[in-house]
Amino acid sequence: MVQSKNDKRSEPREPELGERFVYKDDDAIDKAFDWKQFSRLFGYMRPYAKQILPIVLLMMVLGTITKLTVPFLTSLAIDKAIAPKTGSPSLTMLYGITAGVILLFLIQWIAGVFRIKYTNLMGQRVIYDLRADLFKHIQKLSFNFFDKRPAGSVLVRVTNDINSLQDLFTNGVVNSVIDCVQLAGIIIILLLLNWKLGLAVIITVPIMFLVSTKLRKTIRLAWQQVRIKTSRINSHLNESIQGIRVTQAYTQEHENMLYFDAMNKDSKKSWDKASALNQGFGPIIEITGGLGTLILFWFGAYLIQTGSLTVGILVAFSTYVSNFWDPINRLGQTYNQLLVAMASSERIFEYLDEEPLVKDSPNAKPIPTIRGDIRFENVSFEYEPGRAALKGINLDVHAGQSIALVGHTGSGKSTIINLISRFYDISGGRITIDDMDIRDVTLVSLRSQIGIVLQDTFIFSGTIRDNIRFGRLEATDREVEEAAKAVGAHEFIMKLKSGYDTEVEERGSALSMGQRQLLSFARALLADPRILILDEATASIDTETELKIQEALKVLLQGRTSFIVAHRLSTIRHADNIIVLDHGEIKETGTHNDLTKRGGIYNGLIEAQFRFL
Repeated sequence: MVQSKNDKRSEPREPELGERFVYKDDDAIDKAFDWKQFSRLFGYMRPYAKQILPIVLLMMVLGTITKLTVPFLTSLAIDKAIAPKTGSPSLTMLYGITAGVILLFLIQWIAGVFRIKYTNLMGQRVIYDLRADLFKHIQKLSFNFFDKRPAGSVLVRVTNDINSLQDLFTNGVVNSVIDCVQLAGIIIILLLLNWKLGLAVIITVPIMFLVSTKLRKTIRLAWQQVRIKTSRINSHLNESIQGIRVTQAYTQEHENMLYFDAMNKDSKKSWDKASALNQGFGPIIEITGGLGTLILFWFGAYLIQTGSLTVGILVAFSTYVSNFWDPINRLGQTYNQLLVAMASSERIFEYLDEEPLVKDSPNAKPIPTIRGDIRFENVSFEYEPGRAALKGINLDVHAGQSIALVGHTGSGKSTIINLISRFYDISGGRITIDDMDIRDVTLVSLRSQIGIVLQDTFIFSGTIRDNIRFGRLEATDREVEEAAKAVGAHEFIMKLKSGYDTEVEERGSALSMGQRQLLSFARALLADPRILILDEATASIDTETELKIQEALKVLLQGRTSFIVAHRLSTIRHADNIIVLDHGEIKETGTHNDLTKRGGIYNGLIEAQFRFL
């Protein structure tokens, strides 16, 4: 960048949150705990219920029984073996009870190992299924969906939001059942041992639940905010990385860092708030547990003095009460974990419930092999209500014709080619291919016979060969190389380190724009589409490469109906018909020679191009 000495650059300021990167799908979902959604979330466990759940339940019951038996044996050891009311202490009985306790601990350990193994197995399968369903569904969504959402925001749903459910499925669900069974067992045992003392101890539980319920909605919304802040950070990161060249070119690194720092601080504040609310459950449990322990020893001592209770039973009571508050505490933590999971699941199901605007009609049929006759009948289209992109387009294209679409930016060129592939549905009128309304045929059968070459060619991570083969996955190595030779890409490929097996990174940053474009032509040729669309496919190619492209186009366009969006005269002058668009309307049609003689819009575009050469 060139900056004059008199140019006083303003000091970078910390951007206000909300100035940028505030997205519609990042709004908080403020609604009560949805039991229907809860059931839907755990419905992902049903496929594994018969295979894994019986083993988990058996290990759970076995572990719980052994754990609840140990305090009772301890009371027997005290009252019968160590300090019996009658007779002398019995070492034999004490050794026997000790051996029994050791055996129970061993069984409990083995049951725990198997329970953890199978719960982790089930949990990972559930997470796999959920992530696969979400990714599969996202791929079906229409362009309208992605037009309104940054890639980073979508990425968060598939990664962070689903990852936040992992602990719930691998540990939380089963542990909650164990804790509930353990609580029920402890309450029954306490009441059987001494119902008066049992009632006195557990009377504090309703107090705890009454207080903790006040925090539920606040905690749920707090974790929603955490998810939202994380989503915005990921969106900003994705955009910053993709736009790093622009950022550095305009020396906006510091400004960008200030904005990221503000987002980061905002995320930290939301996490601190949610975490602090989470921790509120701990003190509630501790205070309630302390009150219960106080009641236990105060009332227990009184019962011992009156002869209604033995020391062994009081010790057992103390152990059971200690074991009672542990699952209560874990259930509180699990509930917090569930609130986090529900906040994430709301965002996940929001995407899963998103219906694609463009989808197969109930009676859609596969379209046969396309000849290539295309007709637009009074077609209109709006990206948003009141924002007309096309108005009354009538166009008749015969099979094998090449059609060039020209016009100023925003005239509707890209919109027309997007409608042919049915990436969007028209607002009015009708589009037919071989006299079949494209809304009456399946999307897969339609798009599989249409090839598209874009100006910004996307190169996937992998080899050169794999990127070309993406056009037709079952193609042989020889077919891949023949396609590359036909478009003039073979020469530069063979100069690479490993030829066709050269690894390229995402978006092919190690390749020039022209090389990437040649690969896209090879990919399209290999796919052998009946309809070919070139959207500014030669805009970023140098003159030498363009000569190769022109030769490749003769092969590529032969026998195919083609639509060419381009500004370069060399690309469009040989088209069978040139369509001149202006503000969503067709203003001129004809061959290059016809249109230049008229002296209209097309001629003005051509003259403007020559003035800048």
